[in-house]
Amino acid sequence: MNQNEISEFPKEVIDEINNYVYRLIDPRNGETFYVGRGTGNRVFQHMKCELKNKDDIITDKIKTIREIRIAGLNVIHVIHRHGMDKDTAEEVEAALIDAYPEVKNEIGGYGSSDYGPMNALEIINKYKAEEAKFENKVLMITINKSVSDRSIYHATRFAWKIDKKRAENAEYVLSIKQGIIKGVFIPTEWKEATLVNFPEFHEDIPGRYGFIGREADNPIKELYLGKRVPDKYRQKGAANPIKYSF
Repeated sequence: MNQNEISEFPKEVIDEINNYVYRLIDPRNGETFYVGRGTGNRVFQHMKCELKNKDDIITDKIKTIREIRIAGLNVIHVIHRHGMDKDTAEEVEAALIDAYPEVKNEIGGYGSSDYGPMNALEIINKYKAEEAKFENKVLMITINKSVSDRSIYHATRFAWKIDKKRAENAEYVLSIKQGIIKGVFIPTEWKEATLVNFPEFHEDIPGRYGFIGREADNPIKELYLGKRVPDKYRQKGAANPIKYSF
């Protein structure tokens, strides 16, 4: 049996491997395009999901799998590490997602927002920074990945899975990078993340929202900018980039 013929693990293998972390590799270029963790036959479920997906709108991961299949090839499944408990698997998965920034995962790994890659100076700044005291209703958005190729404002305002009504109650939106407040904005309007509403981003992202706004005035920026998000909003393992102070 070769790798391309494997679509599930035998029961005796499942009993031995416990929790594991895997990578999905594109055979066309050898690149890892997805990192995940699971038990049983979780690693093989992505191919099955692609075959069942008939929607016009698909994720980048499903799109890549579909392109591989249309090319007459098969996704390469690599079990990166196995025989772990769940907590260890979560940590390994997060480290691999950080190590492969090109992956199609929609959210970061366990704890990656606050405990992901930093240089030595960033580590020092993170833990020496004064803790912010929220005197307003603020919505915090972690922009660790999206800020690399956009301004802080654009990285913060588009596009998120949020509760629109709750977001509209926020007085300010804070841009968070590795636990530090990097931007403070006043949202004037929340809109669906569509090409019509946000033509500058050149795409529709159904089910997500963005905001139109402006930078906060200096007194508010001085209150928050450069300060550390309070620990109670930074539970280790939280993958959701959206947090509220209210």
